[in-house]
Amino acid sequence: MKPSNIGGQAVLEGVMMKNKNTYAVAVRKPDGEIAVDVKNIKRSKLTEAVKNIPIIRGVVNFVDSLVIGMSTLTYSASFYEEEAEAPVSEKKEKFVMTLTVLLSIVIAVAVFMMLPYGLSLIFERFIDSVFALSLIEGVIRLGIFLLYVWGISLMEDIKRVYMYHGAEHKCINCIESGLELNVENVRKSTRMHKRCGTSFLLFVMIVSIIVFAFINVKSQILRLVLRLLLVPVVAGISYELIRLAGRSDNPVIGLISKPGLMLQRLTTREPEDDMIEVGIASVEAVFDWKKFIEEF
Repeated sequence: MKPSNIGGQAVLEGVMMKNKNTYAVAVRKPDGEIAVDVKNIKRSKLTEAVKNIPIIRGVVNFVDSLVIGMSTLTYSASFYEEEAEAPVSEKKEKFVMTLTVLLSIVIAVAVFMMLPYGLSLIFERFIDSVFALSLIEGVIRLGIFLLYVWGISLMEDIKRVYMYHGAEHKCINCIESGLELNVENVRKSTRMHKRCGTSFLLFVMIVSIIVFAFINVKSQILRLVLRLLLVPVVAGISYELIRLAGRSDNPVIGLISKPGLMLQRLTTREPEDDMIEVGIASVEAVFDWKKFIEEF
């Protein structure tokens, strides 16, 4: 397969696709029509300067993904609001979006970093090795993450989002296999993809186990502080791994990608044809797949 470097996510009754500094979100409206919104990503000069630096670019892309993800989810949800709301100023909307992203990061750090660390301290009275405690903490963190993924996969509303997630993956796999982008070809493409956000998060869980195991200090508070400071490093390393996985057919890389692909069986589902049409509309808004296939 030839990497296209496009990626995306599922939203409420729709799909977002991103290509370089442009992204589009396509949504199936209640009346059956597909609405497509295309936007350019505005980055600061500092962000542009560091976007190609390994590790650091992973942190930048992670924050970008959170901001775009929140924005596109809000956009898709706007078509399904029962009552019209008063218009919100652009300044206030940006403030709310920034606050939401920050709150999401805080909650994620609290649940997937601080909580496992706190639970691992229970074993400190029985185990003296800081290294062993770090491994126990990592296992707890991985367990919480897998339980969370499994739990939300049972929710009816989420199941439909996961079908759109499947449509997103299948559209990308279709063109990266050199096939014409149409419903029939997309339908027969796989719904698993190495560059999926699910795989990225699993890499974060595994990389954190390795990185945190090297924090060999006795102070409980200092160990926690060092973990929090290393969260961007863990995210950056995980991004490099997922980026490599999407570009390489090396058997070793394929083996490393297997757990993430298996986990995607929970976070993706086979889409209906009308969902695939939404995915295709999103791709075509940001990517010239015909030219890509000609150069395949």
